[in-house]
Amino acid sequence: MTEDPTATLRRLRSSIDNIDASLVYLLAERFKATKQVGHLKAEHGMPASDPAREEQQVARLRRLAEEADLDPAFAEKWFNFVVAEVIRHHTDLREGNGAADSR
Repeated sequence: MTEDPTATLRRLRSSIDNIDASLVYLLAERFKATKQVGHLKAEHGMPASDPAREEQQVARLRRLAEEADLDPAFAEKWFNFVVAEVIRHHTDLREGNGAADSR
C-alpha cells in the first residue's frame, strides 16, 4: 500500500522545515565568525572586502555545488548575497556605526 499523498507532503514539508531551521542556525554561526573578522579588520584599518578571497570562495563553492548536484550559479548567487551583507557589516564597524553590533 502506498502512502497517502497528503501524509507524504506533510512528511516532506517537515523535513524541509528542519533543514530550513538548520540553515538559519548555520548562517547565524557564520555571521558570528564574520563579525569577529569585521572587528579585526576595523581595528587594523583593513578594507571591508577582499576581492581575491571572494573570488577563491566563489570558485570553491561552485565546485562544491557541482559535487553536491546543486546549480553552481545558485551557489554563487547565495554567496554573493551573503558576502554583500558581511561587507555592509564590516563597513558599519569600520565607520564606527554600532548597528552592526546588534546583528
